[in-house]
Amino acid sequence: MSTAPLRKDAARNWERIVAVARALVDEGTPLQLNDVARRAGLGVGTVYRHFPTAEALLETVATPCLESLTACGRQALADDDPGRALTVFLTRTIEAQVLDASLAAVTAAPGDALPRTAELKRALWSVGAELLARAREAGAVRPDLTGDDLVPLMCGIAYAAQVHGGERERAETARRYLAVLLDGVRSRPEPDA
Repeated sequence: MSTAPLRKDAARNWERIVAVARALVDEGTPLQLNDVARRAGLGVGTVYRHFPTAEALLETVATPCLESLTACGRQALADDDPGRALTVFLTRTIEAQVLDASLAAVTAAPGDALPRTAELKRALWSVGAELLARAREAGAVRPDLTGDDLVPLMCGIAYAAQVHGGERERAETARRYLAVLLDGVRSRPEPDA
């Protein structure tokens, strides 16, 4: 089902609302639609017409990041080296986690306000699971590593990078921590008994 294109003034308002929301998220300020309306210089009704809930607005802010990660994962699936493909995908994912404040909140939410968000999250989990399965089958990672293990480990890295990495060094800190994690989950030959 497609929706009719917005009138020019409505499209400008939508863009202004999303830009203000993006700025608030980047500041670490919780989204409240009344605050967004005030900062955007719009009526509250205008904001609510475009975004019925703060969750819908937050998901809209996160959509470009989710789309980018999903595209990165699909591109990684074309790589002949499953270990490298997983590493590329996880590196891009960890960078997104520490650089885009909207991502963690949206991916951790128990439900989705927008069908597009649910679709993107399913696609992202699916591509991630496929990349991990390929790496496991190729012997690039431990055979007992599962997505249920990897997701909290990635969240732990993102949290540690937020706490221990300075504002400018956050992404580099996260990449370094990810390299240590990946070294730890690499498949190793069994020692001779």
